Amino acid sequence: MKALVLSGGSGTRLRPITHTSAKQLVPVANKPVLFYGLESLADAGITEVGMIVGETAAEIEEAVGDGSKFGLDVTYIPQERPLGLAHAVLIARDFLGDDDFVMYLGDNFVVGGIRTLVEEFRASRPDAQILLTRVPDPRAFGVAELDADGQVIGLEEKPEHPKSDLALVGVYLFTPAIHQAVRAIRPSWRGELEITHAIQHLIDDRADVRSTVIRGYWKDTGNVGDMLEVNRTVLEGVQRRLDGDVDEASETVGRVVIEEGARIVGSRIVGPAVIGAGTVVTGSYVGPYTSIAENCRITDSELEFSIVLRDSSIAGVGRIESSLIGRHVEVTPAPGVPSAHRLVLGDHSKVQIRS
Repeated sequence: MKALVLSGGSGTRLRPITHTSAKQLVPVANKPVLFYGLESLADAGITEVGMIVGETAAEIEEAVGDGSKFGLDVTYIPQERPLGLAHAVLIARDFLGDDDFVMYLGDNFVVGGIRTLVEEFRASRPDAQILLTRVPDPRAFGVAELDADGQVIGLEEKPEHPKSDLALVGVYLFTPAIHQAVRAIRPSWRGELEITHAIQHLIDDRADVRSTVIRGYWKDTGNVGDMLEVNRTVLEGVQRRLDGDVDEASETVGRVVIEEGARIVGSRIVGPAVIGAGTVVTGSYVGPYTSIAENCRITDSELEFSIVLRDSSIAGVGRIESSLIGRHVEVTPAPGVPSAHRLVLGDHSKVQIRS
């Protein structure tokens, strides 16, 4: 069994971060989201991975390499522009051959991995198996409709009037039957070859399409709010570890990770939180659900429920929360501006000013 990992796309909902970085490499608890997916594939016993890459290919390839550090053998498959998930299957045909495969969206996060799902699929081998989860607003997702017996009878892509609250999770399992389906469909109104249309084609041909409603945590980390939530969820599982230097004037409370080479000076760190290697926190407070990457400087500031990427500096700015701060960023106080009123008053005016 092989895997097809999608790591293209422009990440418009995470801009401006993704103007200069691949969305799949934005870190969660100081590890890129993509790495969690690759580790899940390796844990499920899959070793051959085809990775769809686009305009951020060079950055993805530098981060992942040949896949050996994950126990994988990675083949890169370029996609000139994002033309839909089914298009990714289409261009990966030579790599996939006639093997069963998992298609995994590189910016998705599934707590607990996919080993059990892969084992069940291998045992029963339906033509396709989709993962579903209940969401409060399914209009932003592919949506599945099930009959009274739980059988998949229809799929829609981002419907205006959803027929259920069951959204497709970004993990799909296929046999080679999917290849005929992706060749049979036409581009949607978005100009993309939709994987939902290809699966619907299988359903219409009475293929065996099954679904699993997952109860665990899943997130599409496509926007800042979801990225912060995933960071919070991962940090819930960290274990206290102080490998860096914490001086006597500092306090660490709860599940705090201080990586080797980090220094905490006259500061208070309340977990769950992670401080990356080479980072220096001075005279500051770092609160729960915060991850600070390597080689940052936090000085005379407060930070909570936030992600700070590497080589950034925050100094003397009071409190920051619910924030995603990119690489090589400098955050400093604004210069003081004298308070004054500028007036142009006509004859016989009467003006009251509150000082």
